[in-house]
Amino acid sequence: MAFGSFDDGNAAPMAEINTTPLVDVMLVLLVVFIITAPMLTNAVNVQLPKASASQHKDLPESIRLAIDAKGGYYWNDQSVAADQLGPRFAAAIAVNPKVELHIRADESVRYDSVAKAMAAAQQQGVGKIGFVTEVPAQP
Repeated sequence: MAFGSFDDGNAAPMAEINTTPLVDVMLVLLVVFIITAPMLTNAVNVQLPKASASQHKDLPESIRLAIDAKGGYYWNDQSVAADQLGPRFAAAIAVNPKVELHIRADESVRYDSVAKAMAAAQQQGVGKIGFVTEVPAQP
């Protein structure tokens, strides 16, 4: 461990690498990562879709697509089948290429119902998709 020698006949510097500080640092990092790794994998429960943003006014060139808790679709408040979404989006794009889609999904609706509607809109060329939320009640 010494950096030099007490022997006066050999005054050359020590040429060995001292690995003790390297091992110490690695052990400290290992302990830190072992302690912090479980904290990074915990899921965060969130309650959606309540927002405090200002209320958005619907423009006439927007499509209001509501999805109820059972996965039923409502195109501008009229019931529509899931397989009819694609042709309706294509017809809306033909009339107005800059049409916007406003999705109003129930809080308990399955995500795949929302994803199917978004995929159908994207495939037909709808460029702007927004989610409509409700303002939480003031206590």
